[in-house]
Amino acid sequence: MELKTIIDEIRTVLDEKDALREEALRLTREIVRLSGDAIKALHRGEAEKASDRLKLAGERVKSLREKLREHPDIYFTGYVQSAHQEFVEASLFFAYITGGRFPSPSELGVPHADYALGIGDFIGELRRRFLILLLEGDIGGAEEVYRFMEAIYEELMTLEYPKGLVNIRGKQDQARHILERTLEDLTRAKLSRKLEEKLETAIGKE
Repeated sequence: MELKTIIDEIRTVLDEKDALREEALRLTREIVRLSGDAIKALHRGEAEKASDRLKLAGERVKSLREKLREHPDIYFTGYVQSAHQEFVEASLFFAYITGGRFPSPSELGVPHADYALGIGDFIGELRRRFLILLLEGDIGGAEEVYRFMEAIYEELMTLEYPKGLVNIRGKQDQARHILERTLEDLTRAKLSRKLEEKLETAIGKE
């Protein structure tokens, strides 16, 4: 076979991969955007809108998986993994806010490793929910969120695997710092509330 023929074959294969890569980048950007829209809607109490955004994101996730079925070298790349994590985070947060059942990796159509990393991001989104409740003066609700975060963190810490399988250590460290800050915020809020109650009692006795 002539070298020119071989190079032509290489060009054909790489042109196809390049086109698939561009399509994958477009889909991942849409997944990230739609997942972010869903989370924002949930914080605003717009569950129906969030559901619609997640449905659209899920369609993109499925399309991405089908288009890259024969191209695992593209499918298992960082930007695809990041998009999956965003989708998992939004899906878990939706289930939490609406009181629904948490979807499994197979139900979401994402690799198990990507799902595990998404759980770490979910803890961060729960902190945001915690802070909103705290600002609204709902310390009891905020504490419930913290207890749930704590339970998820304990489960996340059981995932001890080599970096080559799933790079979970960074998410675990991040979750630990988030949990520590959240406990500090909760403790200060509860102490402040107790002080306010004592002052109100003292003023009432005068």
